[in-house]
Amino acid sequence: MKLDILLGLQWGDEGKGKIVDVLTPKYDIIARFQGGPNAGHSLEFNEIKHVLHTIPSGIFRKNKLNIIGNGVVIDPIIFHNEIKKLENLGVETEEILMISKKAHLILPTHKILDAILEKSKGKTKIGSTLKGIGPTYVDKIARNGLRVGDILNDNFKEKYNLLKNKHKNILKNYDFEYSLEDFEKDFFLGIETLKKFQIIDSEYYVNNFLENGKKILAEGAQGTLLDIDFGSYPYVTSSNTFSAGACVGLGVSPKKIGDIYGITKAYCTRVGRGGFPSELFDEDGEKLQKYGKEFGATTGRKRRCGWLDLVALKYSIMINGVNKLIISKIDVLTHLDYIKVAVAYEIDGKIVGNFPFDINQKNIHPIYKKFEIWKSDISNIKSKKDFPKELKNYINFIEKELKVPIKIISLGANRNSTVFM
Repeated sequence: MKLDILLGLQWGDEGKGKIVDVLTPKYDIIARFQGGPNAGHSLEFNEIKHVLHTIPSGIFRKNKLNIIGNGVVIDPIIFHNEIKKLENLGVETEEILMISKKAHLILPTHKILDAILEKSKGKTKIGSTLKGIGPTYVDKIARNGLRVGDILNDNFKEKYNLLKNKHKNILKNYDFEYSLEDFEKDFFLGIETLKKFQIIDSEYYVNNFLENGKKILAEGAQGTLLDIDFGSYPYVTSSNTFSAGACVGLGVSPKKIGDIYGITKAYCTRVGRGGFPSELFDEDGEKLQKYGKEFGATTGRKRRCGWLDLVALKYSIMINGVNKLIISKIDVLTHLDYIKVAVAYEIDGKIVGNFPFDINQKNIHPIYKKFEIWKSDISNIKSKKDFPKELKNYINFIEKELKVPIKIISLGANRNSTVFM
């Protein structure tokens, strides 16, 4: 059996949580492979909106196993709060959630370091979510980090204090007041919550599940254009968000990868700073923000909005090897008078079709193709044959340009507002 992957093709917020929830009935196991609580995967059903930060988006489907892989970084405080919310909804998590021993822990001092380092950058700050993600990955690479498996050892408190004191020595260099007492109380409460779950050598479990015919969907966080290597550096996240990250973040061979689902909005959004060639600063941008409810699920920050960018999308599809495409939020476009799609860039008088090394440069001017908008409400459509002509033209153009079949169209936040193509 092969492991399938679902990931975002833009700057995050593409609707991954909903689509994972929709696809979960086809799978036995959902596994998160990277990122941390800076993710905000939104799911909506039974007239309730749910936002998951660390826990895989298959958690609401009965009899489905969920795994937090080694590539994820976990904040025990946020994890504890997520579990409590799920338990209040009647979700029995302990039997269906496993956690990799090799996943790294976010300490309270990681979050303090994150805040100080971001503040010290002044005008060059990258727009961090201040969740301690970056400093945790730094400690991982520097071989200083604490892992979930460490909480099972008698010397965990000793190892915690050693790393905490290293952080405090760094903090002495900054004029910044902080208190650890409340954070630490909640942190160790979260540690006890983690201990209630199956803490596993996830690479063995994942590979054994595949060998025994189990179907696994690997769930990514953030988006391809936020990848630490291939994203719009330095305005990126701290992990590999593209498909190869699933191999590293779950411990599976590339030979075992099956279908790669890529999800894109019908337009573009971005939170925080960084290049955004097709960004809109007019009434159309305001409409996308308003009707798309474009506010960060984790941070609450307004998302910048712009037209769909096929240059960036082709780049993401290429490096991910996407063979199945999903488009979300097409219903939002109904509120516009027309649609534009960026098909190339003009840089210094030259027409460019490749995603540039530095997307943050200001001399990038998108070249657009314009489409007519449909006038009817499409939110309740259940079949492709019922799409209005203008919508079919828009979808067919995207599919032809990207040379990847569109398999799912999402027409709203609810799990039922989905058309399988």
